[in-house]
Amino acid sequence: MRSTPIIAVVLAILLLGGIYRFANTTPQKSKLESGKGLISGAQMSNPVLSIDVDSFIVATKKLLPQHALGEIQAVDKQLLGVSDSLKMLPFFEQYAQIWKEHKQPVVAAHYYSLVAKLENSEKKLTFAAQLFLNLARNEHSESLQKWEAANAIGCFEKSLRLNSNNDSTRLSLAECYFGTGEAMKGVALVKEITAKSPENKAANMLLGQQGLISGQFAKAQLRFETVLKNEPKNLEAMLGLAEAYKGLGEKKKAIALLENCKKQITNPAFAKDIDEYIKTIN
Repeated sequence: MRSTPIIAVVLAILLLGGIYRFANTTPQKSKLESGKGLISGAQMSNPVLSIDVDSFIVATKKLLPQHALGEIQAVDKQLLGVSDSLKMLPFFEQYAQIWKEHKQPVVAAHYYSLVAKLENSEKKLTFAAQLFLNLARNEHSESLQKWEAANAIGCFEKSLRLNSNNDSTRLSLAECYFGTGEAMKGVALVKEITAKSPENKAANMLLGQQGLISGQFAKAQLRFETVLKNEPKNLEAMLGLAEAYKGLGEKKKAIALLENCKKQITNPAFAKDIDEYIKTIN
């Protein structure tokens, strides 16, 4: 997947969200994938099927301490003979909690999503989706990343069908679409928000960031300027606007804005990084 094409280093220093991309500059296999054949050859068009979940769980159990395995086995015994999916809910919740407590968030997210889908709960679907989204953002395994992203999208979509007025869910789903290369779907969702609330900060930031990625610098400029009209000292918007100016060839404006950014954070390391970045513009 493509890496973030803007001032990622500067944004990282600020610990700002920046552009969300499912990006691996150095793709690598997880401990669970290496030599265990867990990742199937499913086509990218159906990424949810690219992980054999049962095999993944079996392999992940090898990473757990003995007492954790005992906890899981106790739930397994209680679940034996239960065929009604709704009656399985409390057991899935127990599984999710055990895996979470033992720092295996991928499997925990899987069980949380099962619970959310069975209950058809907007709140729980959004919670599970956010878990998968956070995992995908930091995943080093490309196959797992695709699977996590697909699950995030699936849960966010179900949540939005339950409450089409939830703009936070709409933005998160759009972010997922941007991250997986479905930019037009993402843009359409965010524009639904700006159509009724033209100055929505989160929506304008997301569209501005996507404008930088797609090279539509004039559109990005307008989005960041909208944010700065209401929040003149919004550092992320300032950095984004500087990058838009750079893309439009307006070097003096870009440099002036970056110099202004230095005044917002009196940190020598940050100032140094800004200065180094300005050298790439001159």
